[in-house]
Amino acid sequence: MTAERPIRTVPQAQPHAPALARTDAQRLRLLHALERKLLWLSAWMIHHANHIRPNRDGLKVGGHQASCASSVSILAALYFEILRPQDRVAVKPHAGPVFHAINYLLGRQERDKLSTLRQFGGIQPYPSRVKDGAEVDFSTGSVGLGVALTSFGSLVQDYVKLHGLGRPELPAGRHVAIVGDAELDEGNIYEALLEGWKHDVRNVWWVVDYNRQSLDSVVPDRLFGRIEGLFRDMGWNVVTLKYGRRLEAAFAREDGEALRRWIDDCPNSLYAALTFQGGAAFRRAILAELGRVDGVRAIIDPLDDDELAALMTNLGGHDIETLTEAFRVAAAEGDQPTCFIAYTVKGMGLPFAGHKDNHAGLMTKEQMASFRDAMGIRDGHEFDRFEGLDVPEAELEAFLASIPFAQPLAPEGRQLQSPTIPVPASLPAPRVPPGRMMSTQGAFGEILAEIGRGQGENAALAERIVTTSPDVTVSTNLGPWVNRRGIFDRHLKNDVFRDAKLASAQRWGMGPEGQHIELGIAEQNLFLLLGALGLSHSLYGARLLPVGTVYDPFVNRGLDALIYGCYQDARFLLVSTPSGLTLAPEGGQHQSVNTPLIGMAQDRLVAYEPAYADELAILMRFAFEHMQKADGSAVWLRLSTRALAQPERRLDPAGVIAGGYWLVPPGPGSKLAIAYQGPVAPEVREAFDAIREDVPDAGLLAVTSPDRLQAGWLAQGRARRQGQPGESTVEKLLAPLAPDAALVTILDGHPAAHAWLGSVRGQRVVPLGVDRFGQAGDLPDLYAAYGLDAAAILDACAAAVLGR
Repeated sequence: MTAERPIRTVPQAQPHAPALARTDAQRLRLLHALERKLLWLSAWMIHHANHIRPNRDGLKVGGHQASCASSVSILAALYFEILRPQDRVAVKPHAGPVFHAINYLLGRQERDKLSTLRQFGGIQPYPSRVKDGAEVDFSTGSVGLGVALTSFGSLVQDYVKLHGLGRPELPAGRHVAIVGDAELDEGNIYEALLEGWKHDVRNVWWVVDYNRQSLDSVVPDRLFGRIEGLFRDMGWNVVTLKYGRRLEAAFAREDGEALRRWIDDCPNSLYAALTFQGGAAFRRAILAELGRVDGVRAIIDPLDDDELAALMTNLGGHDIETLTEAFRVAAAEGDQPTCFIAYTVKGMGLPFAGHKDNHAGLMTKEQMASFRDAMGIRDGHEFDRFEGLDVPEAELEAFLASIPFAQPLAPEGRQLQSPTIPVPASLPAPRVPPGRMMSTQGAFGEILAEIGRGQGENAALAERIVTTSPDVTVSTNLGPWVNRRGIFDRHLKNDVFRDAKLASAQRWGMGPEGQHIELGIAEQNLFLLLGALGLSHSLYGARLLPVGTVYDPFVNRGLDALIYGCYQDARFLLVSTPSGLTLAPEGGQHQSVNTPLIGMAQDRLVAYEPAYADELAILMRFAFEHMQKADGSAVWLRLSTRALAQPERRLDPAGVIAGGYWLVPPGPGSKLAIAYQGPVAPEVREAFDAIREDVPDAGLLAVTSPDRLQAGWLAQGRARRQGQPGESTVEKLLAPLAPDAALVTILDGHPAAHAWLGSVRGQRVVPLGVDRFGQAGDLPDLYAAYGLDAAAILDACAAAVLGR
């Protein structure tokens, strides 16, 4: 059980000191009773799901009994002693059943729900904001992301507070993550640590359940010495909780230090094996090395095997007194971010405690029967709240009602409500004289900069927009907005270039009033921050309208965190640019192919790709409104650096928002239509004008969102199967065409984004797009090479009409 010397250990009490500072013996007795109850309920929930509930498909249900057991004491100490209503928590994913049990004891979860763990419509295996309800602050499940999100949540809380946007009656809270030690293998955690250091993040605790076992193996010895150093270098306080009070008392006896050294030097794998084998195995191993040390013999000889096993596994993470004291000391010391490394035994209290294969292990029916007897649980009363406890029910009820976390945060509960921010009827579109060339990326910058003036009806909107970018602020056209609104920093910092009167287009003052959060080059951090900002209305009582920009090909680098943000129903506007091959000279690494498909596939995210500035202005306004609706979602705009001549027209916003409109309507019964998306518009128009000479009734369809068109079509199909007639937007759009008409579709992205259009009315589709890595060059060369130029479109139209 090797570990480097702790950075700072909690002061240990003398052997006969009071058990828990500021807590009487009765309070400690109640805590131990609830700790015991959490162990039982979490184990039984999982057992019920696997061995009692009917299994219709034969699949293993699972549930991680061992991972729950290792974290029971940590969660009991936090929820029943330390946490306050305003604190926000991310629970270790595999400890989800313990979390559900805590809410059951607190009266915030129904008894009948406990039997629905991992069942359709039941409580989730891993805590979910959307599916488990108001008690979940941060969803967890994709390991590492919930941990990192607490850091960004704290940053957002500071933003809300320093801008005076929160509800004054709500005090600032601490952000706490209960972390499985194997989660610390995830690289996103260290990206978040570095970003947190840059922003001087405070009020964050990470409590590591250091059971030294992962899914496949035992954690290498001395690994945490390296990890401790990383935390310390990032400005965190590190508190190592290795031993409980009983072991500390033993170490204080004559020759007790020899026993401490033996445990310190014991490899993790050996300690785990001895734990599984029990007290007799511990005795043999200790006596083999320390049998001639009289003081050690005096400690262990009077103990029977069960007592010795209990002593040797009395680790800090299983000792409520040690945990509670450590948390209280850290809370009293201030708001410095703190990492608690709590040594635990995986499966503590269960038959397979310490076994290296126990991660997905389940107690057998026979083992559970013995465990139930040991817990004093009567048959048929397994889910009773206080069954098996030797404390009067009224006393437990009174205690639970009195704990800080049980007090109400707000009248509406833990998920707060915030009023919507008014959005003007239209946003200030860029001024585009006839013939002016403009890209959608450039138009985005101009629209946002104009909002940033904060004049008239844009004032309320501008106040709530907060932008962020992973070191591509200037190259995604956020610079003018930042010039007007400033960069957010908890501390006021001067612009050295401006003070020195050095010429620079960027006039970026930094301070608490800024509205742009600058990030380093880490796309995971971008999406985690967008997720935290997009939950501010629910977590901190202040509605923000987050806008994040990123290079389109590098959405993939942060995709896990993007999916995670959407899973929590965080609301934000993602702007990715430049699309497809349009950053031609940069080569394939800076060109994107699959992002339109991601936009279509991702739930709780609506994706658009406008071609022109007027479409973009409509969609930005829609986004700011849609993000705030109860049935809304996050929004993604895929933009381009390619400048196009802007048309003079008045657009109907409805078609743009619905996903498509006829730029040139087809004649009744037309045999051909071209559908395009994004910056390929000039090539499409050139080919279309040529086609009209031979097919004068051909139509030209502007697709602003294959995502919205397909989603509406699929939803209408489900409605029809339930007896609800109607037509979706795309069905109405394609209705004028002949049943055997051909569709030629083009986008600077994967052609599958449009290929499904042929399924709507059974019409033939020839999809053009990019389905392989790009290369360096200019747009004419690349569009010709990848079949997106006018000649390729004409060839596709000819093949479609001729049926080839």
